[in-house]
Amino acid sequence: MPNAAQLDDVITDGGRRLAISGRLTIKHVGSVVPAFQALQPDQRPLTIDLGGVVRIDTVGAWMVHRLLRDWQASGASAQIANASPAAKLLIDEIAANDTSCEIRPAMPNRLLHRLDLIGGSLINAVHTLGNFLAFVGMTLTVAAQTVFERRPLRWNAVIHQMEVVGLNALGIIGLLLFLVGIVVAQQGAVQLRQFGADIFVVNLIGRSTMREMGVLLTAIMVAGRSGSAFAAQIGSMKLGQEIDAMRSIGMSPTEVLVLPRVIAMSLMMVLLSFYGSVMAIVGGGLYVWIAMGIPPASFAARLQEVVPIHDVYIGLIKAPVFGVAIAITGCFQGMQVSDNAESVGDRTTQAVVQSIFLVIVLDAFFAVFFTAIDFG
Repeated sequence: MPNAAQLDDVITDGGRRLAISGRLTIKHVGSVVPAFQALQPDQRPLTIDLGGVVRIDTVGAWMVHRLLRDWQASGASAQIANASPAAKLLIDEIAANDTSCEIRPAMPNRLLHRLDLIGGSLINAVHTLGNFLAFVGMTLTVAAQTVFERRPLRWNAVIHQMEVVGLNALGIIGLLLFLVGIVVAQQGAVQLRQFGADIFVVNLIGRSTMREMGVLLTAIMVAGRSGSAFAAQIGSMKLGQEIDAMRSIGMSPTEVLVLPRVIAMSLMMVLLSFYGSVMAIVGGGLYVWIAMGIPPASFAARLQEVVPIHDVYIGLIKAPVFGVAIAITGCFQGMQVSDNAESVGDRTTQAVVQSIFLVIVLDAFFAVFFTAIDFG
């Protein structure tokens, strides 16, 4: 190969002299690699003559440096002769950066690592809880200012959000609760039939849907549908610096973005929960009519007898609270989006998970509370 590197190894009484010529580059160095690998350090002084080198790159510089390093490590002297300034500079740079490193980082103590993760998670949870409570306080403050200081409310935004949250969700919520009503009726009938108490399936359908399942399943569905949408919308606006632009012109993001969503969600949750409960009762009534022969008129009359009005009140009391929790959680997570697109997806997921968790916790609290005050 033209300009291929060549190596002349000369041993004299004064030591060992390696004369390298040609191109000591990655393309031309292959011819001398075996010779370099065959060289074993001995006690003779080594001189590497680079006077015949036409061109050298990092590969050639590394080979020369490694030979010098190994020779010096054995206790013998080694030096470079007739090297050009560029070659000397490159070899010196290679030598300065010849440091050992771990290919795989050392495994930490597993117990300490787990404790560190748990501690970090707890600190992050407390920090997030503090920020969330501050956000709730700010939202309530803006709501109070709107009511008592007669500040204008953006009704166009509220009505638009009511349409998005409520009207556009009628189909999916109605279908979901209708099917749940059929499942409750079918499973209840199977179990009650063993005791000859088929008629009490009406009690099961009416009380479970009006008091618990109707509002709870509606809230979970709305959290997954609208809570995530709130987080994604506000997060995208923050990512596009639209929220910063609002603040720069004196507009409050809480007043413009958060409050209309909270009001719309709290109002529509009441209507959606009642609508969902009715659809569940319709699904259960259809099943008992077809499978058990109970006509709709008898089913409706039985419902009026066994479902107390306070069950309806309990569902309607819980619904707006669930709506406020879902809306504030979704808006809060949207406000936490950082300066990258990946955080929008992360915050949207957290909004759904935290909304559903908060709804279930609130539902458990209401169950204990209403039982404690003997309200149904």
